[in-house]
Amino acid sequence: MIQPIDECSKGVFVISATPFLENGAIDYESADRLVEYYLSEGVHGITLLGVMGEAPKLSDSEQREFIVHMLKRVNDRIPVIVGVSNPGIRNLVDLGRYAMSHGAAGVMIAGVPGLKTDDHVYGFFSQVIEMLGEDIPVCLQDYPPATLVHLSTTVFLRLVNDFVSLKMFKHEDCPGLNKLSLLQAAPLQGHRQISILTGNGGLYVPQELKRGAN
Repeated sequence: MIQPIDECSKGVFVISATPFLENGAIDYESADRLVEYYLSEGVHGITLLGVMGEAPKLSDSEQREFIVHMLKRVNDRIPVIVGVSNPGIRNLVDLGRYAMSHGAAGVMIAGVPGLKTDDHVYGFFSQVIEMLGEDIPVCLQDYPPATLVHLSTTVFLRLVNDFVSLKMFKHEDCPGLNKLSLLQAAPLQGHRQISILTGNGGLYVPQELKRGAN
C-alpha cells in the first residue's frame, strides 16, 4: 500500500488530463496510456480531477468510476492525489472518503466562489478539513484565477497550525512569489512545516524552486 502524502512530499506531481471519446464518454484506453506515459517519464505522483482533469464535466458516478479505474491502473506505484472540490461540503467529504478507501494518498481541495473575507475562507476550509477527519491527508489548492478565492498567508498558516491533516499546499497564486517565500520561512517563526508544490503549467518553476518550492 502506498504511503499517504505528508509534509515532506516533493518532486513532480503531474496533473492528469481526463481523456474523452467523441461521444463524451471517458476514454479509458487513453487514460491507461497516459498513466504509463507519466510513469515512464519518472513523475513522483499523479493528481486526478484537478483543473486539467475537467472534473465538472463528469457526473458523480463517472468521477467515482474514473477514480477507481486510475487507482487500479497506477497500482500503488506512486502516490495519487484526488481532487474532490465541490460547492457542497457533504459531496466533497463523501468523494474524499471514497477516494481514500480505494487507495488515494490524499485529497486536494480548493475554495469556492463567494468566499470574500479571511473569516469566510478560514471557515470554509476548516469545516471541510474537520469533516474529512484527521486520517485524510489534505492538499490545499490556492488558485485565485480559477476559484476567485484569495487565500492570505495569515489564514493559511492558521489552518496549518489548527489541522495536522493539512500536509501540502498547491501554490498557484500568480505569480505569488512573495507568498511562497513567506510560507517557506514560516517554520522559523514556529509554524509547522508543510510541503509546497506549485502549478500554473510550470510558468514560474525556476523562480519558485529558487524560493524553496518542493
